[in-house]
Amino acid sequence: MNGKTKQIVTAALFAALTCVATMVIKIPSPMDGYLNLGDCVVLAAGWLLAPGYGFLAAGLGSALADVFSGYVMYAPATFVIKGLMALIAFYGAKVFLEKLGDLATKILSGAAAELWMVLGYYLFEGCLYGFVPSAVNVPANGVQGAAGLILGVLLVKALEKSRIIKKA
Repeated sequence: MNGKTKQIVTAALFAALTCVATMVIKIPSPMDGYLNLGDCVVLAAGWLLAPGYGFLAAGLGSALADVFSGYVMYAPATFVIKGLMALIAFYGAKVFLEKLGDLATKILSGAAAELWMVLGYYLFEGCLYGFVPSAVNVPANGVQGAAGLILGVLLVKALEKSRIIKKA
């Protein structure tokens, strides 16, 4: 399999994993959304894939989960928010890797990506429901982000250790 084909297949697998991880456990949040485990795969896509592939895998997988779960209205915003999360994780890791160790790099770049997720959904839901009512989802999204960061670091370590996938 040539390099480009392998990247496309890997990105498609990450999109599918993101969709499944998002849909497997869904905890309803106060403003019609839900908490999920998809962020761990979104971050892994950012850290392990080339930026364009990571963006598409994270964005498409997450948006498809919204569509399949009946949250169609969220899908376009989710595509952008989760795609940008992968880019933030990717470029954040590039910036910090030479200055910090691998774990610290993943924690900082992942935290930045998760902060973007919290802000992105706050802005989106603020436009839908108003900014004061939408603030109720900020803590829940923060918990999802923290869980996604911890599980994402563990997932990447497991994938790298097993040699299933290497960094982009």
